[in-house]
Amino acid sequence: METTSLIDLSTFHDLAKADIGAFSPKPTSIEGNQVEAARSFFQSPDGTVDIGIWECTPGRFTADRSGSSEICHIISGRAEVSRADGEMRALGPGDLLVLPQGWKGEWLIRETTRKLYMIQSAG
Repeated sequence: METTSLIDLSTFHDLAKADIGAFSPKPTSIEGNQVEAARSFFQSPDGTVDIGIWECTPGRFTADRSGSSEICHIISGRAEVSRADGEMRALGPGDLLVLPQGWKGEWLIRETTRKLYMIQSAG
């Protein structure tokens, strides 16, 4: 007879107001003296998946997904994401962005932006 093990369900409520900790300077900021904060809610046992909330103040920063992919669901704020070739996407509350592994570009944060993220490392 096969036994079934129970797996805990993790739930997180009101992500727009969830405490994500202290803000610190954004290391990849290139304009705007940005600060950011993040809180990881879940990491896979093998460390290849990280799910959490991130928030950043207005300004511009570089991003590099050479070793990972990311799914971003914008909770609040306004931003623009641009690829190295200049293709741009505007983002606002409720929008979903997929950054495939290998993507490189910039974020321009127009209003303080909070997102739910899922990053999957190449592992």
